[in-house]
Amino acid sequence: MRPLDSLGSIKLKLGIVIVAAVAVTVLVVALGDRAGLSPVIAGVAAAALALALVQVLAHGMTFPLREMVSAAQSMARGDYSRRVTATSRDEVGELARAFNSMAAELAAVDRMRQDLVANVSHELRTPIGALRAKLENLVDGVESPDRRTLGAMLSQVERLGNLVEQLLDLSRLESGAVPLDRSSFPAAGLLDGVVDEWRTRAEIRDVRIQSASEPAGLELDGDPERLRQVLANLVANAVRHSPRGGKVTVRASRQDGRALLEVIDEGPGIPPGEAERVFERFYRSDQARSSDQGGSGLGLAIARWIVELHGGTIRAEDAEPHGCRIVVELSQ
Repeated sequence: MRPLDSLGSIKLKLGIVIVAAVAVTVLVVALGDRAGLSPVIAGVAAAALALALVQVLAHGMTFPLREMVSAAQSMARGDYSRRVTATSRDEVGELARAFNSMAAELAAVDRMRQDLVANVSHELRTPIGALRAKLENLVDGVESPDRRTLGAMLSQVERLGNLVEQLLDLSRLESGAVPLDRSSFPAAGLLDGVVDEWRTRAEIRDVRIQSASEPAGLELDGDPERLRQVLANLVANAVRHSPRGGKVTVRASRQDGRALLEVIDEGPGIPPGEAERVFERFYRSDQARSSDQGGSGLGLAIARWIVELHGGTIRAEDAEPHGCRIVVELSQ
């Protein structure tokens, strides 16, 4: 603890330093006069002691500033682990605490950047590796360019395109560069459109998909295209995790002045403690699932950003007797 840390104003600290320096000067001059010293010697001694006192008291006041300069230089080199001493209660102490908070946020952003680069590299490597293997086989004559081989290659190209499109979409959403085109529209039309879009792919997996809107004339207030994107991402996950013979339900309703959009499946559900993490970028609740079988891990992150842009909330719950229930709440 530095001598003046307990004081809450830097002006008060400066005043105390000035008063202390004057007091020491007067005291030393008076003592020198009483001891019979010459005024010059007494003045020099008084000035030396006053400067020493000011140095001791001012060191504690300026030390956090010097720490911030050193920490800022380290941060410029990419080291975000440095923190400054923030025991003072004055404006410099507040600045030091704000600096530490900024450094922590920058460190978190840097970790997110590193994770993003690692995850994107992993996601891109899988389809690129599959494409390269197919192309090498075609060039070497191991495989013939038949419909099945070309279809597998097209599937990997589509996967790459979808990943890039999702990354760009998420980047625009996070930067706030996507304005919402809000309007009032029927919920039944939105649900039916998403169900029709996914019905064929659901049937291929032997999954039934249905929609329900209560009341029948329920109107939603929002961007219909963006909300369609939310439901499409949720339905994609639901169909992917549903067992054969399972059912996916897309439902809209009104409750306590809020519109509820729900997607319910009969899959294995979300493991305990992971209901929040599933909305993180590139997070998969089943870490053992291969990248070929799972999605990119961006769909739910995009859905969360769109819902929050609408001023709503999104959450994951357990469905009865088993499965997952994703609930979107929108203010109307």
